[in-house]
Amino acid sequence: MMIKNVSVIGSGTMGNGIAHVFAQFNYKVNLIDINQTALDLALKTIEKNLDRQVAKGILTDAQKNVTLHNITTYTLISEGVATADLIVEAATENLDLKLKIFKDLDLHAPAGAILASNTSSISITQIASVTSRGDQVIGMHFMNPVPVMKLVEVIRGYQTSDETTAIIMELSRNLEKMPVEVNDYPGFVANRILMPMINEAIYTLYEGVAGVYEIDTVMKLGMAHPMGPLQLADFIGLDVCLAILKVLHDGFGNPKYAPCPLLVNMVAAGKKGVKSGEGFYKYTAGSKDLTVSDKFKKS
Repeated sequence: MMIKNVSVIGSGTMGNGIAHVFAQFNYKVNLIDINQTALDLALKTIEKNLDRQVAKGILTDAQKNVTLHNITTYTLISEGVATADLIVEAATENLDLKLKIFKDLDLHAPAGAILASNTSSISITQIASVTSRGDQVIGMHFMNPVPVMKLVEVIRGYQTSDETTAIIMELSRNLEKMPVEVNDYPGFVANRILMPMINEAIYTLYEGVAGVYEIDTVMKLGMAHPMGPLQLADFIGLDVCLAILKVLHDGFGNPKYAPCPLLVNMVAAGKKGVKSGEGFYKYTAGSKDLTVSDKFKKS
């Protein structure tokens, strides 16, 4: 099967990044979102990120223009997926929303189209169960920021065929990514390992073992992590971290995955990290300074 036309569902951080990468490698991309304002913002973000690539010598101005020309926006799924060979869903990490989207995709996408989800933790098998093409449903978990990060977790659901898996593995390599095939269990590999570490860092803060800056410094300087776990949680989104931990906790029934009460309270208070302007750190537009939130500053 030759993939030429790709539809991406959702124009947020992950969706616009996925659209950017496919378009950069000359796939025709339909970017779909119910909100036209969000689509317009996504195109501006993609152009800004392309400008950054041009400034670094990764792309030429001509390549930037071709990339942008390869992207068309739609607000209706039925129109946006009509000619798709591959559809990548990159909506919010919410099971009910994803199931609704995949029911719609199964109804409107061409019979031969592969349906992929960028989910970071939700069961591909469960997502596939609402379609009539379980063998053509697969996980394609990109990392943020998509244009920069090389890894793609390729998740096989219970019914995913060898052919579908092989196509997506090869397609990922064509995007100059490194695909890693994993099986469909809660959190897959990346978040099954990462989220307990982040949760433990939050517990370490919650229990007063050390402060935000100190915890992140230990992990950066002692473990050679490029970003401390609390800063990384802010970057991912504390609401996303909480959602993934809930999937792990529900899926395994093991108390070691239970979200820290501090994380639960922060999300309830609207402190979601970078996206809300404050989490463990405070974020100011245009500033690269890393400032610990007043809530966690030592008196």
